[in-house]
Amino acid sequence: MRDGDDTRAFTIDAAVLAVAFATALRRVGIVGGPERAAWLVDALHLAPPRRRSELYWACRVIFVDSIEQVPRFDRVFDAVFSGELDFADSRSGADLEHATTTRRRAADDRETARVAGAPMQEAPPAAAGSDREGDDEATGTDAFLLAASREERLHDTAFATLRPDELARIRELIAALALETPWRAGRREQRSPRSRDRLDMRRTARAAFRTGGDPARLLHSRPRRRPRRLVLLCDVSASMEPYTRAYLSFMQAAVVSRQAEAFTFATRLTRLTRHLGRRDPDEAMQAAAAGSRDWAGGTRLADGLRAFIDGFGRRGLARGAVVVILSDGWAQDDPADIGHQMARLRRLAFRIVWVNPRKAAPGYRPLTGGMAAALPYCDAFVSGHSYSALHELIRAIGKDVVPTATAYPVTESSTR
Repeated sequence: MRDGDDTRAFTIDAAVLAVAFATALRRVGIVGGPERAAWLVDALHLAPPRRRSELYWACRVIFVDSIEQVPRFDRVFDAVFSGELDFADSRSGADLEHATTTRRRAADDRETARVAGAPMQEAPPAAAGSDREGDDEATGTDAFLLAASREERLHDTAFATLRPDELARIRELIAALALETPWRAGRREQRSPRSRDRLDMRRTARAAFRTGGDPARLLHSRPRRRPRRLVLLCDVSASMEPYTRAYLSFMQAAVVSRQAEAFTFATRLTRLTRHLGRRDPDEAMQAAAAGSRDWAGGTRLADGLRAFIDGFGRRGLARGAVVVILSDGWAQDDPADIGHQMARLRRLAFRIVWVNPRKAAPGYRPLTGGMAAALPYCDAFVSGHSYSALHELIRAIGKDVVPTATAYPVTESSTR
């Protein structure tokens, strides 16, 4: 397939092409999940490319995440779709680079021989997927895709590695998240058109006065539904400091949008609901930092849980609520004490969601004393280390989830 050739069609299966191209990219360090190959298959079926430039942009939008990957992507694309690289080839990334360089040198030699004796003309090199007649359009598309790839990279980047300007952008995205909690039956009643609901004796008797005391029409009611309370407990110890500001932004958005209750703990418990309830995120962050006096200290997980349960949870704040604990589980307390406090909290809360950014590390196992002791009492265990991972947290908060504690080995100290 060459630029300008509008009549040629693919003679290879789209799935084979997508998998082979993704494999070639992986050899040079452009790693993407297997879902990207499936996206390319869908793109080829929905909008079959008739020119090489169309195929180039379809592949680039799907596989390239940052501008640094573009030169390697161009070399692989040029090697694969020029026919120099066999789809079934098992060469390494270095061999692929060598094959591409060799092919380009041969093409340059042929071009030099063809124009021997002709005056040399300086011309900027064209992009691998650009059309000769559409350079301006390609440049605009390149700028658009560059911005899109940076935004996508920002979504998957861990909070601990964000620059200050990127963290400010993440705070804006977090503020726009739609956060919902499960519904519960309230004490107030509302009218119901369904006859299978509870018979409303008061309204039925009142309506009977209109028909001479004969209850010609039976009226029903049901409990008015209301969202469950959301309680957030954030660890602000030294080990959690790289993620604290992003988590406080999430807590501030939850307090403003869902009237959540916010607490921080390190060596002691601090209630920050009033501080984070301000509409201005900057003012809320400053007030929260000033209100939490044990910032970046040690971790007393059991003491923090005990202070919350005794001072707030048993008084109604945690009863039937969704409790979210944001901590890596590294604590100085006895694991047995942590397990005891988690069991108390489990009897009060409707659901406990534990957010541990260390979970995203390859090969992670929750075997530390505090985490192993707390996990059996959790309904969901998520990482929440990036903006994309926060969506998993939101789903765990708003929907019924299967407990994940049994997916990891449980030590004797973590059993009930």
